[in-house]
This record gives sequence, structure tokens and C-alpha cells, in this order.
Amino acid sequence: MKLLRRGDSDDSDKRDVEVAEPSVDPESAEDAPVGKGRPTPKRRDAENRRRGPVAPAPMTAKEARARRKATRGSKDERKAAAAERRATAADRRARMLAGEDKYLLPRDKGPVRAYVRDFVDARRNLVGLFMPLAIVLIMAMFVSPELQAFVTLGMLVMMVLMVIEGIYIGRVVNSRVRDRFPDTLDGGFKLGWYAFVRASQIRKLRAPKPRVGPGDAI
Repeated sequence: MKLLRRGDSDDSDKRDVEVAEPSVDPESAEDAPVGKGRPTPKRRDAENRRRGPVAPAPMTAKEARARRKATRGSKDERKAAAAERRATAADRRARMLAGEDKYLLPRDKGPVRAYVRDFVDARRNLVGLFMPLAIVLIMAMFVSPELQAFVTLGMLVMMVLMVIEGIYIGRVVNSRVRDRFPDTLDGGFKLGWYAFVRASQIRKLRAPKPRVGPGDAI
């Protein structure tokens, strides 16, 4: 009968442990998905965590007053910045309405467009009366339905006259521009349409504002 010695039992235990431990590949261990092991946090908790820790409540009245003063100061700074932005925008608009080329829209920039605006503003245009007369005719139709036929006829006549005057203004503007600015590439239908749109607007609502009065020489 073979007796087990202490050394043999220790060796057998070590062999058993070595056999029991599974071999793990380091690369496969890195690629293996790892569970969260914790419940998904609520949206409110996640937002609070992103915002950072909440400031503790003030311990003394002095600290509370200091905190209110700091908050009031930040609000005043935001109000001052907003007021400054509004003032800057108002200044830019005022300069645009005054006709400063730096602040004009791309369609209004250049000496050619400035000359066209002056040419239109120096004339009394029939198309400028289209909108006021149209409003009057529509109001008259609502007041007296019997005038509907006359209002329709009057609107058609106004539209025909408006088209005729628009063509005339476009031809005259292009002719004047070619004589005064022979090297310019601005002309044709686009320039005529620009003059027509300017002439069809009410004088007080034109932007940039007129620099000349009706009848002035340009």
C-alpha cells in the first residue's frame, strides 16, 4: 500500500489548480463585451452630472447677499451686451439708410446703382401710386359691391400703365448709364428691373433713403 507524502499532496493540489484555471487569451479578453453592471441613470441625473455639482446653500446672510450681488451683476452684464448689440445694429441700419456704400446690401452697392436711385428719386413716377390706388379701389369695392366691375377695369388700366412706364424707365436708365459709365458691365434687364422696383415703392419707404427731391437735377 502506497502512502501519500506531504510533498506529493502539495504537488497534486498545484496540478489540480493549474488544470482548473482556464486559459484566457489577452486579445480576446480585450474584445469581449463588458456589461455595465449598473442600472441606466435617469436623464435628470445625467443632466445634473453634466452641469456639475450644485453650489451649496449659503450659510450666512452675508454670503447670500454676495451671491445675489454676483448674480445681479451677471444679468446686468448680459443686458449691457444686448443693448450694445442693438445699438450697433441700429447704427448700421442708419448708415445703410443714409447710403454709405460700406453698409449697403450687395444689390445697392456701387456708383451705378447710386445714380439709378437718384434718377428714379428725382422723377414723379406713376408706378409709385399703384399701391395706394389699389388699396383705395379695393376698399371701394367692399363698400359698394356694385363698383366691382369698375374696380376691376381700373386695376387692369393701372397694370397696363405700370408695365408701359416700367419699360420706359428701364430703357432711359440703361441709356443714361451707358453715357455716364461707359466702362460698366452693369446694365440690361437687371438694371431696368432695379429702377422699376425702386420707382414702384412709396417714397418714404425706400431704402436707402432718397438723396434728391422730385425735379432735382442729377
